[in-house]
Amino acid sequence: MSKTIKQIADEIGVSKTAVRKQIENLGLRSSLRKNGNQFAIGENEETLILQAFSQKMQTKNANQTETKPQTANHEVSDLVSVLQSTIDTLQGQLAIKDKQIEDLSEALKSAQQTAAAAQALHAGTMQQQLLESDTTGEKEKRGWLHKFLMRK
Repeated sequence: MSKTIKQIADEIGVSKTAVRKQIENLGLRSSLRKNGNQFAIGENEETLILQAFSQKMQTKNANQTETKPQTANHEVSDLVSVLQSTIDTLQGQLAIKDKQIEDLSEALKSAQQTAAAAQALHAGTMQQQLLESDTTGEKEKRGWLHKFLMRK
């Protein structure tokens, strides 16, 4: 029983054009009978066409099987590259932050030393004023007492 190009295409899930190309590739065009405006494909020709598509599918599957690990490896490699770049960027930023913290620590130490010196100076000034005040106060007290005693 003979089939049309469309029937074979529908059976194997390809286009009529793909079947026509396979017929040309196999050199079967001259062996096909024309039935009206369609070609009638005999069982022998059909078997050859189906075998050709079967081999083509096996080759395609083999290539996909080989390509999948390569694609996966490539994707993993790209991901690793992106992650490494991110790590490098973050490490650079961390080094900058470490330097900023170090600079702030130095500035804080300097400010603490300045504050301590200012406090010491202020304490010395206050102590001197107290001593002067005590001396002046004693003189005033003595002067008052002396005046009080002299009145009598």
